[in-house]
Amino acid sequence: MVIEAPSVLGLRPSGVQDLPEALRDAGLLDRLGAVVAMGVPPLMGVPPLERIREWGRVEAAAYDPRRDADTGVLNPVGIARYSVELADAVGGVLDRGGFPVVLGGDCSILLGNLLALRRRGRYGLLFLDGHTDFYQPSAEPTGEVASMELALATGRGPSLLTDLEGRGPLLRDENVVALGFRDTEESTAAGMQPLPPGLHAFDLDAVRALGADTAARQAVERLTRGGSGGYWVHLDVDVLDDAVMPAVDYRIPGGLTWPELESVLQTALAGERAVGFDVTIFNPRLDPDGSIAARLTECLYRGLSARHTVL
Repeated sequence: MVIEAPSVLGLRPSGVQDLPEALRDAGLLDRLGAVVAMGVPPLMGVPPLERIREWGRVEAAAYDPRRDADTGVLNPVGIARYSVELADAVGGVLDRGGFPVVLGGDCSILLGNLLALRRRGRYGLLFLDGHTDFYQPSAEPTGEVASMELALATGRGPSLLTDLEGRGPLLRDENVVALGFRDTEESTAAGMQPLPPGLHAFDLDAVRALGADTAARQAVERLTRGGSGGYWVHLDVDVLDDAVMPAVDYRIPGGLTWPELESVLQTALAGERAVGFDVTIFNPRLDPDGSIAARLTECLYRGLSARHTVL
């Protein structure tokens, strides 16, 4: 089931809130309906294409541009509440035996997706992002949670966002693989806290040295070890090469090619241990002719088609 999560509470209302509509207009639901049709028989007599069109939407509270004095971040209370609401929606799909596909919004929506899993036990995360998003509030220039969601998910940051529902960290370091990032020089200069040694990291150079498919297979192997119930796949589209994905708010040179990302997604999403997927940060206002949305839709379709069943 597709869930729209157009929150920009962790960023700003720059246009990423229009991501779900842009991908729907580009035909994503029809393409995913075709994926469902290739899979299992219709659930409860509902045809596959109609089922995939039954999407949910979780609206966010009004954006507050003021940085919170206690936590040092923007909209902490709103993000905490939104995370619970999104977790309820994602959990509803999981409880039906479905595979949630969540369309953001900014990267702070990851907290809600992971909270849905944390309620159910121990899970992992494949983190596909051009940035490591491991900032602490004191080092993030404007307090944007979309630059620190991985740190928060692993328990580093204000308790309002690291202890959702009193459950503690949403992830253990060893159950995370960050793949494709290329911001090490930038984040180090800004004073971002280093990635912990237990968190597995394949930066862009490592992905290129191994090859995208091999890097993805090694990532999945790590995520399926050691007692977790499966893993979530998070995609920030700025993991793509800036030359082919300029429709993002924080641009950085380099990145994965479209075929490389498709290969990674196909490998990551094919396994039964993959339990859900989100896509974030694409800004349709920076794609006036819709060509990037169309290419992104094709990429997502090719990646998700490896599953054969989305619901």
